[in-house]
Amino acid sequence: MSAGVPTDPKEVRASVRVVSRPLWRLRLARTLPRYLMYALCAAGLAASARFAIAPPRPRIATIADAGSVSRDRAAEGFACLFVRRYLTWDGSAPYTSEGSVEQFAGAGMEPGIGLRLPPRGEQRVEWAEVVQERQPTPAERVYTVAAQTDTAGVLYLSVSVLRGEDGGLALAGYPAFVGAPTYGGAHPPGTLRAVTDVQLQIVVARALRNYLAGSQSNLAADLSRVARVSLPPLALEAESVGQLRWAPGGGSVLAVLQAQDHRGVTYTLQYEVDVARVDGRWEVAAIQMRPDA
Repeated sequence: MSAGVPTDPKEVRASVRVVSRPLWRLRLARTLPRYLMYALCAAGLAASARFAIAPPRPRIATIADAGSVSRDRAAEGFACLFVRRYLTWDGSAPYTSEGSVEQFAGAGMEPGIGLRLPPRGEQRVEWAEVVQERQPTPAERVYTVAAQTDTAGVLYLSVSVLRGEDGGLALAGYPAFVGAPTYGGAHPPGTLRAVTDVQLQIVVARALRNYLAGSQSNLAADLSRVARVSLPPLALEAESVGQLRWAPGGGSVLAVLQAQDHRGVTYTLQYEVDVARVDGRWEVAAIQMRPDA
């Protein structure tokens, strides 16, 4: 054994070390767990309140999400104007007819958009309307335009419209005759709940008869104070109103009726009538459409 090293356990003494620490650290170490618990409780209460007031809802994909294009009404009007002028011609005055579309021609295109007319005959467009649209590039839109002509009937023309960097509109190429968009038979609503309230049946039938007859004063008796109704210009006499059914979601009633005009033409029509019960009586808020919407 080395000299000076105690060998007897009784000679071993425990040492005590005194360390000084700031008072604020001691207080913080003592109170921090409590404050953390308070913070966790507050966060839990806030989350519970948020879920109660505004619970999360699943995100529903909209048409825009699916990659559809926003409407460019100016480009639609440009396409319809071109179709009107392209399909309106007079063989006895070809230069006048070609001149009406010449302004649409561009570099690399044939004069008059390549339109060559016969020596005789003419054609007029009664109406034209965009019925389909696609957007192959951000600057280009391809429209299918339906046009009613007085000689060839309804024609469908595909027109590509380009919007330049300066905002101007121009054709992106020659037009193309195409077929009509695909369509099928009607899909009437499925089984709907029948309206069994007799007073509601009377109010809706009376309102529809006055609406079709163009009787604003009589119709006003069944309208609510917030109702906005625009009467159709063609006066009709409602011959019969079928069984009423509640529209999906409630709040409006679907009515199928037969009506006749002054020439003896009979129509089968369907109307959606918004209704509300006010002070114990049924009132009409809208019929099929709102003129101010």
